[in-house]
Amino acid sequence: MGGGGAPLTVGTAGHIDHGKTTLVRALTGVDTDRLPEERRRGMTIELGYAPLVLPSGRSLSVIDVPGHEKLVRTMVAGATGIDLFLLVIAADDGVMPQTREHLAVLRSLGVSRGVVAITKADLADPAPAAAAARELVPEAEVAKGAADVAAALDRVAGDLRSRAGDDGAALVHVDRSFTIRGAGRVVTGTLWSGSIGRGDELLVLPAGTRARVREVQVHDVRVERALAGQRVAVNLRDAEPVRGDVLSAEPLEPSHILDVELDTRIDHGARVHVHHGTRESAARVAWLGGHFHQLRCESPLIARRDDRIVVRSVAPADTLGGGRILDPHARRHGPSTDLTVHLTRLSRGEAVQLQGQFPELHVPPQGQSPELRGAEAMLERLKAAGYEPPPQGEFDADEQRLLGQLRHAGRAERVGAFTFHPDVLADVRERVVAIMRAEGTITLARLRDELQTSRRYAQALLEHLDAQRVTRRVGDERVPGSRA
Repeated sequence: MGGGGAPLTVGTAGHIDHGKTTLVRALTGVDTDRLPEERRRGMTIELGYAPLVLPSGRSLSVIDVPGHEKLVRTMVAGATGIDLFLLVIAADDGVMPQTREHLAVLRSLGVSRGVVAITKADLADPAPAAAAARELVPEAEVAKGAADVAAALDRVAGDLRSRAGDDGAALVHVDRSFTIRGAGRVVTGTLWSGSIGRGDELLVLPAGTRARVREVQVHDVRVERALAGQRVAVNLRDAEPVRGDVLSAEPLEPSHILDVELDTRIDHGARVHVHHGTRESAARVAWLGGHFHQLRCESPLIARRDDRIVVRSVAPADTLGGGRILDPHARRHGPSTDLTVHLTRLSRGEAVQLQGQFPELHVPPQGQSPELRGAEAMLERLKAAGYEPPPQGEFDADEQRLLGQLRHAGRAERVGAFTFHPDVLADVRERVVAIMRAEGTITLARLRDELQTSRRYAQALLEHLDAQRVTRRVGDERVPGSRA
């Protein structure tokens, strides 16, 4: 079920004071900063919500998130379950640190479609910010002004498939919980799957208590039944869930050990924060080979296979990456037969090398992975492209699927809109470290000249090295990071 009036949810993203809430008010007529403290300080602190009617007449649910760096965990809670993004960049500031981190969160959650809105065009020429946006998010439309933004959202929404027609049990990750006099407990969240109507019985997890639905609303309008992809407010009887709890129509066991496939490699033994739905937990990382990891969580998560997660460092707090859950109820192990199906994406030589480190690993016989021939050809293509691989959009669907498999197996790595061969990235890292040791710092222009490439590629590579903590940005320069 897609297109037409099928439900979808759009989430804002962007740096603090870039005008996210002002733009949402211009689009919807709703001021999502509802708290007195938010209005007094002029900044979003909690998640805000509004209905948006597009030029075609289609309605979207909008989640407005805070942009402050200390409130990224709130942003992540709001971004889970959204279908498309509205990334806001101010003309007078351009791309800023939280612009990049919010975009990293969206990519970790698998939210790849959306619109970039350039705001504050009355304060500065919007052209440089628009150009930077096209380099940072080449797959997104860039628009300026509420009318153009609404039209762009309409076009993107028209190409997206809604979850409303999917089979599945009702599931809501609670992001607000409050009491209304005379009505009782009300919780809100994005309906991830299934539908909810009056009289339904739901489980409140992880406690496992049962609750009866008194009433369901979608943006303050009572409905007989809410559908997946909608923002819902659910009035409950016999239970008082809190933020982070889950309403589910089917029993789900709490998860403490997760096998996951991440978009980056995290060091074995690292302590991290795992964000899933509106819950988070401290966890210890066990590396399983390639981009496969096991996350051993201190607090329970209510997770399902193929759910998306975000992983952040503990100190300093920063988004490391994210990915999908392969097994929400794993046992403690190193690389094993549980991962055989995924390890067929590796070359036989790499799999045998892993087996040397982990004897319990089963290596499939030669010939059980015919797709590897295409993988080797793609790797050669990436290596030949050097510092200038084609952007993602220039590959056809089959090639993009193959690139995804190579990235998941740790044999290629995504950097912005591009996928690089790991040998190329290793070479860039060595060159950058050598320059910083010799000259103290490195600039975008210096790397561009060193690699004889365009600004677009040099910027993507430096941002990748920032994320890997090889470099650290100070103004317009980079200095050695903790991993240089």
